[in-house]
Formats: sequence, structure tokens, C-alpha cells
Amino acid sequence: QVQLVESGGGLVQAGGSLRLSCVASGRSMSTYMMGWFHQAPGEGREFVAAMSWSGGKYYGNSVKGRFTISRDNAKNTMYLQMNSLKPEETGVYYCAAAQTPTFTGPYNYWGQGTQVTVSS
Repeated sequence: QVQLVESGGGLVQAGGSLRLSCVASGRSMSTYMMGWFHQAPGEGREFVAAMSWSGGKYYGNSVKGRFTISRDNAKNTMYLQMNSLKPEETGVYYCAAAQTPTFTGPYNYWGQGTQVTVSS
């Protein structure tokens, strides 16, 4: 069984930066696709970015050029560097993992999420 734990959320002003981390346990993530999703208050979960085990990356259109996904397979950890944050990017950010070749999923392992609040 895979467990995912996110951290790094918090309160930041618009235009600021945050770095999220996702630590996996229970299994090596070296053969897994890993991704980040955002859920705004009252909205559904939206794809943000994903990175394959071989290093391929894919971003949602709204975050291209501002967010950077990375991972350290040796540490079973994935990161999301978020720059130039916008108030509409407030919400819960979830880490996800799956053995799939598709960046957008479907994902079958999910973390509990970390709250990000961007003030205007």
C-alpha cells in the first residue's frame, strides 16, 4: 500500500511563492507517475502538473511558466515549486500516484492534501 503525505502549504500574498513536498512510503515510486491536483473551495479537483518515472513533465495550461514539478526517486519525494501565485490558486493541493503512462491519470493513490491560501 502506498501512503502519500503532503507538506509546505501556507498563507502567501499574491505574487509570492511556495514549495510543496509529497513524501511517499510503502513502496518505491521509481516506476510511478506522480502528480499534483488543486481543489478550490466548492470546486472539483483540477490537474496541476505531473511527472513520470523517466522524467517527463506535463503542466496544466494555467500554471505553465510559473510552477515547476520535480522529484527525487531516491528520497521517494515529489516537489511543486509555485511562483507568482494568484488568489484563485487558493485551495487544497493533493499529491497523487499511479502506475499509468498518462500524465493526467487516472490516479489511485492520494494524499490528504495541504492547504494553500493566496491573499490579494
